Amino acid sequence: MRVLVVNAGSSSLKLAVVDQGRRTQAAVVERWDGAGDLAPVRAFVDSVGAVDAVGHRVVHGGPRYTAPVPVDEETLDYLDSIEHLAPLHNPRSVAGIREVATLLPDRPAVACFDTAFHAGLPAEARTYALPREWNARWHLRRYGFHGLSHAYATRRAAQILGRPVDGLRIVSCHLGAGASLAAVRSGRSVDTTMGFTPLSGLVMATRPGSVDPGLLLWLLEHGLVTAPELSETLEHRSGLKGLSGTSGDLRDVLAARAARDTDADLAYDVFTHRLRREVGAMTASARGIDVLVVTGGIGEHAAAVRADVVSGLAHLGLALDPGLNEAGETDLDISAAGARVRTVVVEAREDLEVARETERVLQEPVRSP
Repeated sequence: MRVLVVNAGSSSLKLAVVDQGRRTQAAVVERWDGAGDLAPVRAFVDSVGAVDAVGHRVVHGGPRYTAPVPVDEETLDYLDSIEHLAPLHNPRSVAGIREVATLLPDRPAVACFDTAFHAGLPAEARTYALPREWNARWHLRRYGFHGLSHAYATRRAAQILGRPVDGLRIVSCHLGAGASLAAVRSGRSVDTTMGFTPLSGLVMATRPGSVDPGLLLWLLEHGLVTAPELSETLEHRSGLKGLSGTSGDLRDVLAARAARDTDADLAYDVFTHRLRREVGAMTASARGIDVLVVTGGIGEHAAAVRADVVSGLAHLGLALDPGLNEAGETDLDISAAGARVRTVVVEAREDLEVARETERVLQEPVRSP
């Protein structure tokens, strides 16, 4: 099946054609404005020729969608109704879905959700210790994100190691501008670092990760910030950017560190400290660890981060081969020969996961009502 994959991010747009599990064409728009900037979508669709189906990455499926679904007007109406759960992402996904539907009206489309991989989290891992009435009334729970990346990376890591995914305890690290970890046991997510929104967990490029809610209440109650200012700061002015004074891109932080910038030093140390700590937490949730898999822009390209994080986790049985770690290759086991736990670098391929899920949904037999 030849699948057009549309991956609408919070600021970028990635387009690809996947044919029989291989990406044959691709385009990336680094700065994309969603509904107001649909020309790149039209240009790519016009350039790729005939496709059999369209797969869309959608960040948040809300409480209703816990698996990929065919797209229809009911699907889009629901996604519009929950855009407040992922205001930077979902509206852009819907814009992409509507535009492609006008360009390819006779092609079936499937929405694939980042939250779906975590939909089956155990109750103790997904539940907030809030009044049960609140949780029920407003569907408050830990949804988790980056699920398409975690699903692909864990399965691919098992393939690289030549081991069945069943029985493997994997801590998956999706490390990019947005970052999260997942504890995966036998291919199923049992815990993750993000929660109701993509703000919690690890320190990220412009997001702080988990922050004491009492601290945020203190800022609001004392009139030191407004709610809109707090929202803007947590989304766009915190994390590596807020601590280092750089753009927040790890490459800029590393360059500033090399120039002996003490703010950049602290930002990097906070980032790697939180990452090591959360790997330990995910290891506990997975009941141990057999494989650490790293993916995403930082995971794939920042050898220094991999080395610094793993060096602090030797007690778990991790160790890297310095030569393999510095080689810059992906889809590779970079562990030291005697390491009990394997560390694998996997290229992020959400496009392949979306295409795989799209094909699976469209080939499922239609159930009679």
